[in-house]
Amino acid sequence: MSSDANTPVLRNCIRLPLPEDELLEVTAKAKDYAIMHGAAMRSKTAFSPDSLNFAPFVLVPSSFPRKEFEKAVALQPIINRLMHNVAHDEEFITTTLAETIKVDEFTANLFNIYRKVLAHGFTQKISLGMLRSDLMLESGCPELSPRALRPAAGEDRGQDAAAVGRGGAGTAAATATAAAAGTSGKEKQEVEEEEKRANRKEEHREIQLSRATKERERRAAGIHSAYCCWKQVEINTIASGFGHLGPASKTIQRFVLSELGHADKLHNMPNNKALSGLCDGMVKAWDIYAKPKAVILFIIEDVSYNICDQRFHEFYIRETYPHIKVLRRTLTEVHREGKLGLGKELLLGNQEVAVIYFRAGYEPGHYHSQAEWDARYLMETSLAIKCPSIHYHLAGTKKVQQALAQPAVLERFINDPEEIKAVGKIFTGLYSLDDNEAGNASYEMALRTPERFVLKPQREGGGNNVYGVDIPDALKRMSRVERSAWILMDLIHPPLTKGYMVRPGGDMPPQIVDMVSELGIFGVVIGDAEHIVHNYQAGHMLRTKLSTANEGGVAAGLGALDSPYLIDSDDDDEEN
Repeated sequence: MSSDANTPVLRNCIRLPLPEDELLEVTAKAKDYAIMHGAAMRSKTAFSPDSLNFAPFVLVPSSFPRKEFEKAVALQPIINRLMHNVAHDEEFITTTLAETIKVDEFTANLFNIYRKVLAHGFTQKISLGMLRSDLMLESGCPELSPRALRPAAGEDRGQDAAAVGRGGAGTAAATATAAAAGTSGKEKQEVEEEEKRANRKEEHREIQLSRATKERERRAAGIHSAYCCWKQVEINTIASGFGHLGPASKTIQRFVLSELGHADKLHNMPNNKALSGLCDGMVKAWDIYAKPKAVILFIIEDVSYNICDQRFHEFYIRETYPHIKVLRRTLTEVHREGKLGLGKELLLGNQEVAVIYFRAGYEPGHYHSQAEWDARYLMETSLAIKCPSIHYHLAGTKKVQQALAQPAVLERFINDPEEIKAVGKIFTGLYSLDDNEAGNASYEMALRTPERFVLKPQREGGGNNVYGVDIPDALKRMSRVERSAWILMDLIHPPLTKGYMVRPGGDMPPQIVDMVSELGIFGVVIGDAEHIVHNYQAGHMLRTKLSTANEGGVAAGLGALDSPYLIDSDDDDEEN
């Protein structure tokens, strides 16, 4: 994320600032409304299992372009299928993570479980994927912005964009054509395929250049867009939270808009059934397991701060499907209580587990000893349907996501050319830091222009990334081998929104601040290596943070709950 004085601003859903007396009254109401509707968390600084604070939230919804929101929703089933196919490609996962597991102990431990399960064969071939694709608007994306005709790692940044667009691919095509002369049979066919790829690349760059020229003309005429597309920040395959807090934030903000006399605007807040969509996914997996007395198991942390989001999943299942029991256990407790039955069914005491939903297990701190790793292996070898299974967990690593963004890789997992094109557009620049020619070029590029990038390890949960000017020192502390546990990603430049961020213990009245938002689209996919039986988009969530903050996790204390207010144009003024 990056912003500066020239960063464009999306128009607000209502005119701000609010009169102080009105702001004080509606904020006080909204705080109580949040707690009473489950938009709450346990305090990390004054923890008590018997008390809750409201979760930080943005008072009124943040604007988001309708066209881009609908595009993200429509694309999610394709992303679901992509990740399902990736998870079931043993060769791709093994090759992609080969260097990472040499230096990243946590990923190596996960991969070791994967290797052992593969060796014995998967007891349960069905996997449940409950994914969240996180994205940000990009005000300088490659499709429209001249600045984003970025060269690949190691290319000369001084080259003219037109030369890159016309000369580079054209030269490749000419080379391929020349190479075709004098060859025959299979070799000639391979050369012709290479020529076709080169021509497609050339056409793509020509389109980029044409769009960039049009955008320059727009800006020369004084027409400025606050966004032009969105880019994927990451894909989460484990513990994809906020299935409750996403819809809950909409509930709060609908209340606030109505209190402020803007009920006429509520139709621009999209329907959000994330909680039911995700929980129904677990129930669909439970149905597939087909044992009426079997339970759904939530794997939880030793201390759950984000308790409401977790419990509302449990309570939804219990209220909607009262015949299905839900258990909550830590990895330590599974090690102590769990065992396999004669048919490799997972038993906790005398209760058989049909579905395992991991809300923990995604970071090293969740595995205190070998006992927790043994519990994870026990579950992976069981008949229970896992969310995620170990191969789904590995498919969500940053290294795999970086590999997916490389040219022609998507063709391995998606057959439809239009779908390949649509998914390819959402990737921002992702670069390997392996100890090879490409990785070393990325390393040098990061040292030269660190402000363009973010450095990411193979971790979930927030707070692990390195940004901008801090990157060179971080890289220089690593050996050439250690670098392979990280990836380099282009920094996204989202437009700003302006609004009130309400926090426990914060200023009253809250002040207007500059903010940026990250949209998460949920997806559910269920199937085995051969067939997908369920695949659907399952709601959304919006997290918003101060424009000066790098990380934005609400559970980590860095962001705030929000929901999108859909706008059809970023050029219009705010309405009264």
